[in-house]
Amino acid sequence: MVKKKSKDKAGSNTIALNKRARHEYFIEDEVEAGLELQGWEVKSLRQGKANIAESYVFLRDGEAYISGMNLIPLQQASTHVVANPTRVRKLLLSRREIDNLFGRVNREGMTLIALSLYWSRSWAKIKVGVAKGKKLHDKRETVKEQDWQRQKARIMKSGMR
Repeated sequence: MVKKKSKDKAGSNTIALNKRARHEYFIEDEVEAGLELQGWEVKSLRQGKANIAESYVFLRDGEAYISGMNLIPLQQASTHVVANPTRVRKLLLSRREIDNLFGRVNREGMTLIALSLYWSRSWAKIKVGVAKGKKLHDKRETVKEQDWQRQKARIMKSGMR
């Protein structure tokens, strides 16, 4: 009997994660957006040479942009172009999504944070979170809750033996 070939490749579709975002902010909502990229940037993403930890999203003239996203250029892929690794890149969102984000940022005092960068089929997508900043006591409560969950898992694991 012949086994069926799997279409999924081994590994994850995630290129980069912003782990600090969930520690620093309460994530209220998440929106998936496409990225407007140049050829060398796509090749760099295929190699996994991306960092979104210092990036942020802003809205200007009815369009969304991401700044601070660092894509390290490959030597063999970007010989004929001047590669700017931290250029401002346009996000591809529908008009309704942009208007919704604009209203939430201006009215409710929220901010837009890049959460993860990943592949959706052959397209590079970025997950943008509508977030509100945490205070120091909120961060302490989050750490306390995580510690309790970890201890509870240890107790349950040792109780099963």
